[in-house]
Amino acid sequence: MEPSSTEGGAEETLLKNHPPNLPHKVILKHGQELEEEQEELAEHQPLEQEDLNFERWKRRPLPKRTLHQKIDDLKTYLWNAETNEFMGRSGKSWSLILLFYAALYLFLAAMFGGCLFCLMWSISPYHPTFNDRVMPPGMTMAPHLEGHEIAFNASDRKSWKKYARSMDEYLRSYNDGAQERKNIRCAQDRYFVQDDLEESAERKACQFKRSWLGDCSGLQDPHYGYSQGRPCILLRMNRILGYLPGQGKPINVTCGVKRGPPEALGEIQFFPKSIFDLKYYPYYGKLRHVNYSSPVVAVRFAGVQYDTHIQVQCKLNGKGIINDSPTDRYLGSVTFSLDVGA
Repeated sequence: MEPSSTEGGAEETLLKNHPPNLPHKVILKHGQELEEEQEELAEHQPLEQEDLNFERWKRRPLPKRTLHQKIDDLKTYLWNAETNEFMGRSGKSWSLILLFYAALYLFLAAMFGGCLFCLMWSISPYHPTFNDRVMPPGMTMAPHLEGHEIAFNASDRKSWKKYARSMDEYLRSYNDGAQERKNIRCAQDRYFVQDDLEESAERKACQFKRSWLGDCSGLQDPHYGYSQGRPCILLRMNRILGYLPGQGKPINVTCGVKRGPPEALGEIQFFPKSIFDLKYYPYYGKLRHVNYSSPVVAVRFAGVQYDTHIQVQCKLNGKGIINDSPTDRYLGSVTFSLDVGA
């Protein structure tokens, strides 16, 4: 029995020789090691048959909610009395987000305004900044009601009254009184260049009186020849800012039959002349050429045959003029159909 008592005495002696806290640390350490070993063993254990059943891991469908529940959820979303939130956000959150967007849009507005200011500051309101590709002018006509088609009977007032009314409206700004009051009489036969004035100064414009159009002025014949079967039309060259047509020589106008019998057109008369005088150019724009009146050429078809449908083409002719463009039928020319009945 002595050995056992010796062993017990040795253990007591060993415990007495060590600090009192040491055995607790050793036991605690061994306990942690055992837990870690158990976790590792659990990770390496093979999966049970129940774990391989993937049906149990599928998301189960949510129960169908009633209309009353949906309305309650909507009310709670709009205003949650428990959390004092409006549409899922507190007052502080709404204040911050509104402040952010206000600052963002103010910055964007300021940036847009700055860009617009720089753009307006860099360009001139009186002439284009880049004007190196000016196309030759086109030509327009009056009356222009139903496309480029003039069809009427001379004996039927209703058929041509609309054309006479259109001519009246077109020539109203060319009345002699208005031209004498606003514009000056020009006698020169050259370009009326006024580049020596200040950029913003108003430019003078030459007179173009309605009475100069003779039988197509509407003063002697208020029907412009439509009641007699000898209709008038007005041709005008399009305005191009700063453009000098003809390179020093006037642009003239010619008209002819494009489709149909050539003899059906008969005699053609031009008023006041068949040219556009140089003194009406260049054009300086609406801001500086306030009272500018574009020159017109009146064409009267005095011998057109009745009941003959023809297609007439009037062209501009001169240096730098294009009148045969296959893609733009208004460039330097205008084409219309003419059908006059008795």
